[in-house]
Amino acid sequence: MYQGVYHGSTRHAPDLDRVLLRSWDSGIEKIIITGASLTASKFAIEMANTDEEVYCTVGCHPTHASEFEDESLNKGSPDDYLNALESLIVSNPEKVVALGECGLDYDRLQFCPKETQLKYFKKQLELAQKLKIPVFLHCRAAFDDFYRLVTEYPVSGVVHSFDGTLENAKSFIDLGLDIGINGCSLKTEQNLSVVKEIPSKSLHLETDCPYCDIRPTHAGFKHVKTKFETSKKWRPNALLKGRNEPCTIAQVLEVMAAIRNEDEVTLCDQIFNNTLRLFFSKK
Repeated sequence: MYQGVYHGSTRHAPDLDRVLLRSWDSGIEKIIITGASLTASKFAIEMANTDEEVYCTVGCHPTHASEFEDESLNKGSPDDYLNALESLIVSNPEKVVALGECGLDYDRLQFCPKETQLKYFKKQLELAQKLKIPVFLHCRAAFDDFYRLVTEYPVSGVVHSFDGTLENAKSFIDLGLDIGINGCSLKTEQNLSVVKEIPSKSLHLETDCPYCDIRPTHAGFKHVKTKFETSKKWRPNALLKGRNEPCTIAQVLEVMAAIRNEDEVTLCDQIFNNTLRLFFSKK
Protein backbone atom coordinates (compact mmCIF):
# COMPACT_ATOMS: atom_id res chain seq x y z
CA MET A 1 0.00 0.00 0.00
CA TYR A 2 2.92 2.36 0.59
CA GLN A 3 3.81 1.85 -3.07
CA GLY A 4 0.46 3.32 -4.07
CA VAL A 5 -0.86 -0.02 -5.34
CA TYR A 6 -4.12 -1.49 -4.01
CA HIS A 7 -5.41 -4.87 -5.20
CA GLY A 8 -3.25 -4.60 -8.29
CA SER A 9 -4.31 -1.06 -9.23
CA THR A 10 -2.14 2.04 -8.90
CA ARG A 11 -4.02 4.72 -6.95
CA HIS A 12 -1.26 7.19 -6.09
CA ALA A 13 2.49 7.72 -6.17
CA PRO A 14 4.71 5.63 -3.88
CA ASP A 15 4.96 7.37 -0.52
CA LEU A 16 7.05 5.14 1.72
CA ASP A 17 9.54 7.97 2.15
CA ARG A 18 6.82 10.24 3.51
CA VAL A 19 5.47 7.49 5.76
CA LEU A 20 8.93 6.97 7.23
CA LEU A 21 9.44 10.71 7.66
CA ARG A 22 6.21 10.97 9.64
CA SER A 23 7.42 8.02 11.72
CA TRP A 24 10.76 9.56 12.61
CA ASP A 25 9.14 12.95 13.25
CA SER A 26 6.76 11.30 15.73
CA GLY A 27 9.69 9.98 17.79
CA ILE A 28 9.90 6.39 16.54
CA GLU A 29 13.46 5.04 16.66
CA LYS A 30 13.09 1.62 15.03
CA ILE A 31 10.57 -0.03 12.71
CA ILE A 32 10.07 -3.76 12.13
CA ILE A 33 8.35 -4.77 8.87
CA THR A 34 6.58 -8.13 8.91
CA GLY A 35 7.18 -10.80 6.28
CA ALA A 36 4.04 -12.85 5.56
CA SER A 37 5.33 -15.14 2.79
CA LEU A 38 8.55 -15.92 0.96
CA THR A 39 7.87 -13.20 -1.60
CA ALA A 40 6.74 -10.69 1.02
CA SER A 41 9.78 -11.49 3.16
CA LYS A 42 12.11 -10.71 0.26
CA PHE A 43 10.32 -7.40 -0.23
CA ALA A 44 10.49 -6.70 3.52
CA ILE A 45 14.27 -7.07 3.37
CA GLU A 46 14.40 -4.71 0.40
CA MET A 47 12.40 -2.13 2.35
CA ALA A 48 14.55 -2.63 5.46
CA ASN A 49 17.64 -1.92 3.40
CA THR A 50 16.33 1.57 2.56
CA ASP A 51 16.97 2.86 6.09
CA GLU A 52 19.41 1.85 8.82
CA GLU A 53 16.67 1.89 11.48
CA VAL A 54 14.19 -0.28 9.55
CA TYR A 55 14.27 -4.03 10.23
CA CYS A 56 12.07 -6.97 9.30
CA THR A 57 10.89 -10.48 9.97
CA VAL A 58 10.98 -13.45 7.59
CA GLY A 59 8.34 -16.16 7.61
CA CYS A 60 5.03 -17.46 6.33
CA HIS A 61 1.67 -16.31 7.73
CA PRO A 62 -0.81 -19.13 8.45
CA THR A 63 -3.20 -17.92 5.74
CA HIS A 64 -0.34 -18.30 3.23
CA ALA A 65 0.91 -21.68 4.50
CA SER A 66 -0.41 -23.47 1.39
CA GLU A 67 2.44 -21.79 -0.49
CA PHE A 68 4.75 -24.43 0.93
CA GLU A 69 2.95 -26.95 -1.33
CA ASP A 70 1.96 -24.70 -4.26
CA GLU A 71 4.00 -25.78 -7.27
CA SER A 72 3.00 -22.65 -9.18
CA LEU A 73 4.76 -20.57 -6.53
CA ASN A 74 7.27 -23.08 -5.28
CA LYS A 75 8.95 -25.02 -8.08
CA GLY A 76 10.69 -27.25 -5.58
CA SER A 77 9.41 -29.03 -2.49
CA PRO A 78 8.02 -27.73 0.82
CA ASP A 79 11.51 -28.19 2.20
CA ASP A 80 12.86 -25.89 -0.53
CA TYR A 81 10.41 -23.19 0.57
CA LEU A 82 11.51 -23.58 4.19
CA ASN A 83 15.16 -23.58 3.15
CA ALA A 84 14.59 -20.37 1.21
CA LEU A 85 13.17 -18.71 4.33
CA GLU A 86 16.18 -19.93 6.30
CA SER A 87 18.56 -18.58 3.67
CA LEU A 88 16.95 -15.13 3.86
CA ILE A 89 17.35 -15.09 7.64
CA VAL A 90 20.93 -16.33 7.66
CA SER A 91 22.00 -14.04 4.81
CA ASN A 92 20.60 -10.87 6.39
CA PRO A 93 21.56 -10.98 10.07
CA GLU A 94 21.73 -7.20 10.44
CA LYS A 95 18.16 -6.72 9.20
CA VAL A 96 16.13 -9.81 10.12
CA VAL A 97 15.19 -9.72 13.81
CA ALA A 98 12.63 -12.54 13.99
CA LEU A 99 11.05 -15.46 12.17
CA GLY A 100 7.44 -14.83 11.23
CA GLU A 101 4.77 -13.90 10.99
CA CYS A 102 3.74 -17.50 11.61
CA GLY A 103 1.13 -19.30 13.66
CA LEU A 104 -2.48 -20.44 13.33
CA ASP A 105 -5.58 -18.64 12.06
CA TYR A 106 -8.80 -20.63 12.31
CA ASP A 107 -10.95 -17.58 11.54
CA ARG A 108 -9.83 -17.68 7.90
CA LEU A 109 -9.67 -21.35 6.97
CA GLN A 110 -10.96 -20.43 3.50
CA PHE A 111 -7.40 -19.31 2.73
CA CYS A 112 -5.58 -22.34 4.14
CA PRO A 113 -6.88 -25.54 5.78
CA LYS A 114 -6.15 -26.29 9.41
CA GLU A 115 -3.96 -29.31 8.72
CA THR A 116 -1.67 -27.31 6.44
CA GLN A 117 -1.39 -24.48 8.94
CA LEU A 118 -0.45 -26.90 11.71
CA LYS A 119 2.15 -28.69 9.60
CA TYR A 120 4.05 -25.58 8.57
CA PHE A 121 3.71 -23.72 11.85
CA LYS A 122 5.54 -26.66 13.40
CA LYS A 123 8.21 -26.50 10.68
CA GLN A 124 8.79 -22.80 11.33
CA LEU A 125 9.01 -23.31 15.09
CA GLU A 126 11.63 -25.98 14.49
CA LEU A 127 13.52 -23.55 12.25
CA ALA A 128 13.38 -20.84 14.92
CA GLN A 129 14.82 -23.29 17.44
CA LYS A 130 17.58 -24.23 15.02
CA LEU A 131 18.52 -20.60 14.31
CA LYS A 132 17.94 -19.43 17.89
CA ILE A 133 15.87 -16.49 16.65
CA PRO A 134 12.74 -14.93 18.18
CA VAL A 135 9.36 -15.61 16.58
CA PHE A 136 6.65 -13.14 15.58
CA LEU A 137 3.52 -15.14 16.32
CA HIS A 138 -0.08 -15.09 15.07
CA CYS A 139 -2.90 -16.80 16.97
CA ARG A 140 -6.50 -16.31 15.91
CA ALA A 141 -9.33 -18.55 17.22
CA ALA A 142 -6.78 -21.35 17.66
CA PHE A 143 -5.58 -21.14 21.25
CA ASP A 144 -5.57 -24.86 22.10
CA ASP A 145 -3.56 -26.03 19.08
CA PHE A 146 -1.33 -22.96 19.17
CA TYR A 147 -0.55 -23.38 22.86
CA ARG A 148 0.18 -27.08 22.38
CA LEU A 149 2.72 -26.39 19.64
CA VAL A 150 4.54 -23.53 21.38
CA THR A 151 4.71 -25.77 24.44
CA GLU A 152 6.15 -28.68 22.42
CA TYR A 153 8.55 -26.37 20.53
CA PRO A 154 9.49 -23.62 23.01
CA VAL A 155 10.75 -20.37 21.51
CA SER A 156 11.15 -16.75 22.50
CA GLY A 157 8.84 -14.32 20.80
CA VAL A 158 5.73 -12.17 20.88
CA VAL A 159 2.10 -13.15 20.27
CA HIS A 160 1.18 -10.14 18.18
CA SER A 161 -2.18 -8.35 17.76
CA PHE A 162 -3.39 -10.08 20.89
CA ASP A 163 -7.14 -10.04 21.50
CA GLY A 164 -7.60 -13.14 23.65
CA THR A 165 -8.51 -13.63 27.28
CA LEU A 166 -6.39 -12.77 30.28
CA GLU A 167 -6.03 -16.49 30.95
CA ASN A 168 -4.66 -16.95 27.41
CA ALA A 169 -2.19 -14.11 27.95
CA LYS A 170 -1.00 -15.54 31.26
CA SER A 171 -0.53 -18.97 29.64
CA PHE A 172 1.68 -17.46 26.95
CA ILE A 173 3.63 -15.37 29.46
CA ASP A 174 4.25 -18.47 31.59
CA LEU A 175 5.97 -19.96 28.52
CA GLY A 176 8.23 -16.92 28.28
CA LEU A 177 6.34 -15.28 25.40
CA ASP A 178 5.48 -11.58 25.22
CA ILE A 179 2.19 -9.98 24.19
CA GLY A 180 1.85 -7.47 21.32
CA ILE A 181 -0.88 -4.83 21.48
CA ASN A 182 -2.23 -2.73 18.59
CA GLY A 183 -5.52 -1.09 17.61
CA CYS A 184 -7.16 -4.45 16.99
CA SER A 185 -6.35 -5.35 20.60
CA LEU A 186 -8.31 -2.34 21.87
CA LYS A 187 -11.68 -2.68 20.16
CA THR A 188 -13.94 -3.72 23.04
CA GLU A 189 -14.28 -3.01 26.74
CA GLN A 190 -13.39 -6.66 27.30
CA ASN A 191 -10.16 -6.12 25.32
CA LEU A 192 -9.32 -3.13 27.50
CA SER A 193 -9.94 -5.05 30.71
CA VAL A 194 -7.46 -7.71 29.55
CA VAL A 195 -4.74 -5.27 28.43
CA LYS A 196 -5.06 -3.47 31.75
CA GLU A 197 -3.88 -6.58 33.62
CA ILE A 198 -0.97 -7.77 31.47
CA PRO A 199 2.39 -7.15 33.21
CA SER A 200 4.28 -4.28 31.58
CA LYS A 201 7.45 -6.37 31.40
CA SER A 202 5.66 -8.63 28.89
CA LEU A 203 4.12 -5.96 26.66
CA HIS A 204 5.00 -4.72 23.18
CA LEU A 205 3.54 -1.82 21.19
CA GLU A 206 2.71 -2.33 17.53
CA THR A 207 0.53 -0.90 14.77
CA ASP A 208 0.22 -3.84 12.32
CA CYS A 209 -0.03 -1.11 9.70
CA PRO A 210 -1.46 -0.65 7.17
CA TYR A 211 -4.17 -2.39 9.22
CA CYS A 212 -5.46 -2.19 12.81
CA ASP A 213 -5.86 1.56 13.28
CA ILE A 214 -7.83 2.72 16.34
CA ARG A 215 -11.23 3.76 14.99
CA PRO A 216 -13.97 5.91 16.55
CA THR A 217 -16.09 2.79 17.07
CA HIS A 218 -13.38 1.16 19.21
CA ALA A 219 -13.64 1.21 23.00
CA GLY A 220 -10.08 2.51 23.22
CA PHE A 221 -10.68 5.52 20.98
CA LYS A 222 -11.92 7.71 23.83
CA HIS A 223 -8.41 7.61 25.31
CA VAL A 224 -6.64 8.77 22.13
CA LYS A 225 -5.05 12.21 22.49
CA THR A 226 -2.77 12.48 19.47
CA LYS A 227 -4.67 13.18 16.27
CA PHE A 228 -3.30 13.18 12.73
CA GLU A 229 -4.53 14.96 9.65
CA THR A 230 -6.29 12.42 7.44
CA SER A 231 -7.80 12.54 3.96
CA LYS A 232 -10.12 10.24 2.00
CA LYS A 233 -8.08 11.08 -1.09
CA TRP A 234 -4.32 10.70 -1.06
CA ARG A 235 -2.40 13.85 -0.21
CA PRO A 236 1.38 13.84 0.41
CA ASN A 237 1.23 15.44 3.86
CA ALA A 238 -1.77 13.63 5.31
CA LEU A 239 -2.54 10.09 6.43
CA LEU A 240 -4.77 8.28 3.97
CA LYS A 241 -8.06 7.46 5.73
CA GLY A 242 -8.30 3.72 6.41
CA ARG A 243 -4.56 3.09 5.90
CA ASN A 244 -2.67 2.86 9.16
CA GLU A 245 0.89 4.14 9.57
CA PRO A 246 3.72 3.58 12.10
CA CYS A 247 3.32 7.07 13.58
CA THR A 248 -0.04 6.07 15.10
CA ILE A 249 1.79 3.86 17.59
CA ALA A 250 1.59 6.89 19.88
CA GLN A 251 -2.17 6.39 20.04
CA VAL A 252 -1.76 2.76 21.12
CA LEU A 253 0.51 3.92 23.93
CA GLU A 254 -1.97 6.59 25.00
CA VAL A 255 -4.82 4.11 25.27
CA MET A 256 -2.71 1.57 27.14
CA ALA A 257 -1.39 4.13 29.63
CA ALA A 258 -4.88 5.52 30.25
CA ILE A 259 -6.59 2.20 30.94
CA ARG A 260 -3.69 1.05 33.11
CA ASN A 261 -3.48 4.40 34.92
CA GLU A 262 0.25 4.57 34.22
CA ASP A 263 2.56 7.39 33.19
CA GLU A 264 3.01 7.31 29.41
CA VAL A 265 6.76 7.91 29.48
CA THR A 266 7.40 5.27 32.13
CA LEU A 267 5.27 2.70 30.30
CA CYS A 268 6.88 3.58 26.97
CA ASP A 269 10.38 3.16 28.41
CA GLN A 270 9.51 -0.27 29.80
CA ILE A 271 7.99 -1.45 26.53
CA PHE A 272 10.86 -0.06 24.46
CA ASN A 273 13.29 -1.99 26.65
CA ASN A 274 11.17 -5.12 26.15
CA THR A 275 11.53 -4.67 22.39
CA LEU A 276 15.29 -4.16 22.62
CA ARG A 277 15.60 -7.26 24.82
CA LEU A 278 13.63 -9.52 22.49
CA PHE A 279 14.65 -8.34 19.03
CA PHE A 280 17.87 -6.36 19.35
CA SER A 281 19.91 -7.88 22.17
CA LYS A 282 22.46 -9.26 19.69
CA LYS A 283 22.69 -6.12 17.54
